[in-house]
Amino acid sequence: MIIPDTIKNLIATAPLAHLTTLNPDGSPQVTVVWVGIQDDEFVVGHMSNFQKIKNIKKDPRVVLSMLGHGKNDFGLQEYLVVYGNAYVTEGGGADLLQRLAHGYLGTDVIFPPEPFRSRPGYVTHITPSRFTGTGDWK
Repeated sequence: MIIPDTIKNLIATAPLAHLTTLNPDGSPQVTVVWVGIQDDEFVVGHMSNFQKIKNIKKDPRVVLSMLGHGKNDFGLQEYLVVYGNAYVTEGGGADLLQRLAHGYLGTDVIFPPEPFRSRPGYVTHITPSRFTGTGDWK
């Protein structure tokens, strides 16, 4: 699925996103993440084998949600929800986090700090299957 320009424009503003994965018992696991776009996939960097990584390896179904910047006709905050399937690649986590840090923390920030920067880390790739929410992307 092609990611519309309206969503690319939102992601370019560095919104914090909620990544929901499924625990082994089927319960949701939610984490706040930085998100970018690469080759029509959403990408998230990680420096350790966190629970969300383990969950994605067992069940690729994920949901991302984030706030938009506008208000709808009722005066409520716009938001985006992305449903999709994810896969994890090893390596590249530090490079992705450094790229995303410019939007989330500032253009002159070096992130992640040592000793994490020298670790390979992980990248979660999310292939979207559906977009919902309120905003120009619906």
